[in-house]
Amino acid sequence: MKRRSHRLEKMARVYDDEILPIWSKRFGRMLLRGLTLPEKAMVLDVACGTGYPAIELLERMGDGGRLIAIEAVGALLDVARKKAGDLSGKRIFFRTEGNTAKLAFADEVYDLVVSNLGLLERDDPKMALREFARVTKADGKVICTLPLAGTYREFYDIYREVLTKSDRHDVLEKLEEHIARTPDAEEAATWMEKAGLENVEVEVDEFHMLFKSSREFFFAPVIEYGPLVAWKEVAGKGQAMQETFWLIKEAIDSYFAGRAFEITVKAGCLRGTRPEVLPEPPPPEPKPETDEVTRPRSGEVEIETASEKPRKDPSDLRNDFKLSDDEEEGAHEQ
Repeated sequence: MKRRSHRLEKMARVYDDEILPIWSKRFGRMLLRGLTLPEKAMVLDVACGTGYPAIELLERMGDGGRLIAIEAVGALLDVARKKAGDLSGKRIFFRTEGNTAKLAFADEVYDLVVSNLGLLERDDPKMALREFARVTKADGKVICTLPLAGTYREFYDIYREVLTKSDRHDVLEKLEEHIARTPDAEEAATWMEKAGLENVEVEVDEFHMLFKSSREFFFAPVIEYGPLVAWKEVAGKGQAMQETFWLIKEAIDSYFAGRAFEITVKAGCLRGTRPEVLPEPPPPEPKPETDEVTRPRSGEVEIETASEKPRKDPSDLRNDFKLSDDEEEGAHEQ
């Protein structure tokens, strides 16, 4: 338990210091853009992380407003409470709540429900949107941000090429299924509409992240603590996974020798209004028979940083792509 606590505390620090400024705030600024709130607004922030954008929202609210911020990872909430200071427990209330789609709130409570990069962390994003709509008052707003299809496309192109050349067509199929779970703007709008929301808008902002090498890419916290775990799970376990990622590393350094490895991010912001009466929810969609690679949730997995990894040969990065004991543990917990 102590080991796990230390691991999550470390993850929370890394998230707040290194991931939040270059990733979460890029999306959060879209969420906050042009936002106005009633004087005594009731606001819910789902998957609030270390308190962004919850505290910024609080600053825009009148003294009579209240904000509830929920998060699955207690270590992230600890940081958020420290940031909120004396306001915590008075105007802003933090609580631990898991990533299940169902929310533990009554109908029509909030004037605004937001989730900055939290939607795709819910067990069922489509059902989560229906829950966001359910707890929102009539004429209230639901605003969510998420990476859209096309994000990481340069990496996925190399991943596909490596799997094709290695005749790992079964893994290639799993990769395509993994990629397909991230919606494009049109599909995301459909999710909102099927949740019963009206006046749906999808704002898209494309930006790029630059990495000097494959090493810098794989050990950047935004990758290491983000999608890397799921990418490795797609490739399988053991030697096959290690070899696949070794080939990806070699391909990145070969194709981008002397220039930056540029990664595209398509940031999406979904906005919708809750009508007076929500439509009946559609019947549940049948689950596919194929095994899914689950999307890792913040804080479930620790990946050692480059400085912590002992190597017999500094030039050999093969062991960088070996699942650690913590990753094995995290995979079973998901």
